[in-house]
This record gives sequence, C-alpha cells and structure tokens, in this order.
Amino acid sequence: MEHTSDIVAEGKLIGESTYPQRSDKYTEVEFDGIKIDFYDPKNKIVHEIKKSAKIEDAHRAQVKYYLWVLEQNGIRGAQGILEYPKQRHTEPVELTDLDRTLIPQWITQITKIIESETCPKTINKPLCKNCSYYEFCYTDE
Repeated sequence: MEHTSDIVAEGKLIGESTYPQRSDKYTEVEFDGIKIDFYDPKNKIVHEIKKSAKIEDAHRAQVKYYLWVLEQNGIRGAQGILEYPKQRHTEPVELTDLDRTLIPQWITQITKIIESETCPKTINKPLCKNCSYYEFCYTDE
C-alpha cells in the first residue's frame, strides 16, 4: 500500500531534496521484502530518512529489521542511521543480540496475524491517521 501513499511520497521527496548528492554515492536497496532508502556498501551503513520524529521506536525497529535482513543475507556488521532532516537530527541504530532474538518473534506474530481468519481490532491511536495503511485498517468503518 505504500506505493500509493502520499505520506510515503512526501518522505521520499524530503530524502531526495535534502540529500540530492546521495544518489551518486549510495544506492536504494530492495530485496527480501525491504526497501532501504540509501545504503552505503563501502561502510555498511543503512540510511533511513524520516519526515518527522514522532514515532521513533517504530523507526528504530524498522532500521533494526533492515540490519537483521542484511545479516541474514551474509552482510555482517552493518549499522544504521535514522535521519530527520526537518529537525536536523540523526540517530545511530545498531542491531543487538536482544534484537536478534526479538525480530524472529516479531515475524512469528506478524505471520499469525496474516494467517488468521479474522482481522485484529483497530487500535484507534492518533498515529494511525498518518499511516500509509490507514485505509486498509479502517475499511469497515
């Protein structure tokens, strides 16, 4: 659903206009169901650009998942950087041993939801209104 999201498109525009030189040095990487904004293969750094710093825990989890997927594909020692251009803030993100234990559990939980006969109840939180999956979750309302 993200390919039709205005929110995702706005974030992509922020990344492209804030860091126009990046496309020359780094590449967008897409494999195993992930799409990394900018990847620096020389230094093994995942750059993830966000338009706001409101839900940083989810942002960290996203980058940790990317690092985990890279590791599962033989790219060890990669690190992440969350970048918030509007706030002029960056935050390093590392994959820990605890993350390596938790991420497969996340995948198991997600798989159970996907394979379930019924949809989970909506959570009705303010952050939902700005999510690219909003319409998907609220189709019956």
